[in-house]
Amino acid sequence: MLWDDDFFYVHAWMEEPCVWATLTEHDSVIFQDNDFEVFIDPDGDALRYFEFEVNAFGTTWDLFLEKPYRDGGSADNSWESNARVAVAIDGVINDPTTIDRGWGVDIAFPWSCFDGHSRPTHGETWRVNFSRVQWETYVVEGKIVKRRGVAEGNWVWSPQGVIDMHQPEMWGYVEFVSTCS
Repeated sequence: MLWDDDFFYVHAWMEEPCVWATLTEHDSVIFQDNDFEVFIDPDGDALRYFEFEVNAFGTTWDLFLEKPYRDGGSADNSWESNARVAVAIDGVINDPTTIDRGWGVDIAFPWSCFDGHSRPTHGETWRVNFSRVQWETYVVEGKIVKRRGVAEGNWVWSPQGVIDMHQPEMWGYVEFVSTCS
């Protein structure tokens, strides 16, 4: 993670021996593919938080939640982050005949996308978490297919004690520190 006057930057690398993706339409339910997810709660109150998901195609889903699902919250797909996204694949996507190394993603969130929250100041903290969703696959007639009946794997940056990213009170703290005066 990095930040400057204009953006909050996130980079992630996912090791994946068979990089695949299927979803190409913006605001699809991206976690149905292997993905990387970013969760941001600028004021850390566990309410009014942002979620951003991206797959290896660079297809994105950005959504806003007034409150967690457990408290009756629902996804608002009308929020648009206008994030800049770049995906790099070390391998060949959707080709089961190759052994891939994985894929990386760079995301630049403009500060203006966090409705009502301005760029943080030196020393300010936000609640943030990251999730990696990975499904088990196999090959059928030369095509990569997700295994049915097998739950996805979930890895997180800040452990929450449950498999449910919508526990914003359990996310990690990011402290914004300026290195230049």
